[in-house]
Amino acid sequence: MARLVTGVTDDQLTAPTPCPAYSVADLVDHIGGLAFAFTASARKGDVPGEGGTGDGSRLEDGWRERIAAQLAELAEAWRDPAAYDGMTKAGPIQMPAEVAALVALDEVVVHGWDLARSTGQGFEADEVAATACLGFAESFEASSSDEGGPFGPPVPVPADADVLDRLIGATGRDPGWTP
Repeated sequence: MARLVTGVTDDQLTAPTPCPAYSVADLVDHIGGLAFAFTASARKGDVPGEGGTGDGSRLEDGWRERIAAQLAELAEAWRDPAAYDGMTKAGPIQMPAEVAALVALDEVVVHGWDLARSTGQGFEADEVAATACLGFAESFEASSSDEGGPFGPPVPVPADADVLDRLIGATGRDPGWTP
């Protein structure tokens, strides 16, 4: 993900993403915020202020390096076995730490795909990570009344599609999406 963030060029910031409400800049701001929030989650800390709201106009000079460093800190925080113990918060939501870890992984994998697709960069997800995320995404029962849970309505993909494509479809995205 850090490679993807640092690979975003200034002329790509206004480009669309598979997240209809987000431009590339908005998605990058969201990625920085989720890295910060889920690092605090791993360390059982609170997240002060408002960050990662998906508002690309908030990107400051040096955002590439800042977000890449935040992503490295996120990975390091979850390497600590104590990060998975007990309860923690993801923003204002309290949850078991092991669930927060899965949410963070899903955010990184799915938004990594989003950013790669939006900017023409390559992306390969670890199959074990993608499989864990797919199980998480499929755990939400979609109905016509709730717009498909937290991800939007699932996009049908062939049952024999690779795990990343199935994950992308389960999170309401078309695996064939292009800008």
